[in-house]
Amino acid sequence: MSAYAALTGAGYRAQVRDKATLFFTFAFPLIFLVVFGLIFSGQDVKQSGRPYISYIAPGVMSWGVANAAVFSVAFTLMQWRRDDLLRLIRMTPTRLPSVLGSRYVLALGVGLVQAVVFVGVALLPPFELDLKSTWPLAIPALIFGITAFLTIGVVIGSLADTPEAVAAIANCLMVPMAFLSGSFMPMDMLPSWLETGSRILPLRYLNDAVSAALSGRGDSGDIVLGCGGLLAFTVIFGAVSLKTFRWSNKA
Repeated sequence: MSAYAALTGAGYRAQVRDKATLFFTFAFPLIFLVVFGLIFSGQDVKQSGRPYISYIAPGVMSWGVANAAVFSVAFTLMQWRRDDLLRLIRMTPTRLPSVLGSRYVLALGVGLVQAVVFVGVALLPPFELDLKSTWPLAIPALIFGITAFLTIGVVIGSLADTPEAVAAIANCLMVPMAFLSGSFMPMDMLPSWLETGSRILPLRYLNDAVSAALSGRGDSGDIVLGCGGLLAFTVIFGAVSLKTFRWSNKA
């Protein structure tokens, strides 16, 4: 068995055994869907005339998938480094691409299952998301999004030395980004300068691409632009993660 397969299998078993984390990974974004969906049920956004659910469902789903990608790899790398597991792995023929690749495939699996469960719930009453025929295009957008936010998680997991530090850094990044990128409220409701400024945030590109695919708030150009923006962030944060990655706290 290759090192990559062994790490992937071990990571999968660890995730399945951690029932509490697994439950909240899927339940957390659904809680926001239920809360916002019930509050704004049957209401339309005045600026566009579209129902709130066409904004909230894709946005909250994108944030939930991105959030899971960041936290999962950040906590794992921090714990492995703190427990000296990464140093032991480095002493074997295992190389960094195998370590990160195993986390990547797990993040992809979790993120795509998250999306399926989330959309399934959003289609139910009283939410009744109007799913467009372009919904399959959300899959590549989610893959690009998970990839970009995984690299952000690698940076956080490489810099933070304690679980508290991981949670603090990740939350300070992901929670404001959710509000500024249109995950919890339509971008149409924000000031124009803030809407323009949100273009520096990777979650904005994921939101736009997924929204265009699922609810028709945009066209194929928005999906391509979103995926292109996420690819650019992947390159940037991927380069940073390679510079900041540490095999041990002692070095």
